[in-house]
Amino acid sequence: MSALRTKYPLAECLHSPHFSSGSVKIPVYVQFPSAIKTLHRNNVPKQSLSFSRRSTQLVKPAYSLPMSDSNSSCVDGAYAEIVVVRHGETEWNADGRIQGHLDVELNEAGREQAASVADRLSKEPKISAVYSSDLKRALVTAETIAARCGGLEVITDPDLRERNLGDLQGLVYREAAKLSPKAYKAFSSHRTDQDIPGGGESLDQLYHRCTSSLQRIGRKHKGERVVVVSHGGVIRSLNKRACPNGKSAGKVLNTSVNIFHLSDEQWTIKSWGDVSHLDQTGYLKSGFGGDKTSG
Repeated sequence: MSALRTKYPLAECLHSPHFSSGSVKIPVYVQFPSAIKTLHRNNVPKQSLSFSRRSTQLVKPAYSLPMSDSNSSCVDGAYAEIVVVRHGETEWNADGRIQGHLDVELNEAGREQAASVADRLSKEPKISAVYSSDLKRALVTAETIAARCGGLEVITDPDLRERNLGDLQGLVYREAAKLSPKAYKAFSSHRTDQDIPGGGESLDQLYHRCTSSLQRIGRKHKGERVVVVSHGGVIRSLNKRACPNGKSAGKVLNTSVNIFHLSDEQWTIKSWGDVSHLDQTGYLKSGFGGDKTSG
């Protein structure tokens, strides 16, 4: 007798119960809607974590979004699975200071976040390669991941850098409009071709260089799972490439995991904004640098 299979979208049940009918055993495989898993994950009380670092408010994640199905299956040879991770926290993130191309180190919380995401990825399916922006905050995060995932060598790519924000770089965001009004006005413009005084890039320039970089990586690694460590502005541009008519990506939190499937020109997001690995470390409540600011 053939097996009976009941199908629902997403989220396969982990159990395969067997029921008997007379002397004939009929295996039944049941899949439940993802909403059930989401409700289960959302049933986590919010707790605040106290840290001694100045001006940093950390919160425990209230939930995690569904993870990629890659945890239980090999990557299909038709696409590359690219795990895009934002760098760990810096003191400038905590202070609300604009970084852009300026090379700022991870702070203590950022190093802890990098260790947490590295530990998580080391327990998931094999990573074939690790790519990173060449800025220290991303590179150190990537090196931490690479060391835990088989001692891989990090491949740096300047095209994965954060947006160059010109005269705004180094300013505290809340003071930027007063200290550099022309640059702030350009930054606040809704025009995607508007560059920023002081050598800053337009959103179009950022979009072109970082999406081209990820496309190159995807073509090189079809059938493989790779990690890319980058920045908030870059990751929002990648989201726009995958979902051109979708809503804004919102906050991109430090060391959040965002999984893309790239097949030639087709981009699909399989998981977004997952920070479940930060249950103990926490993250900046403001998400500064991972929203509309630079970081």
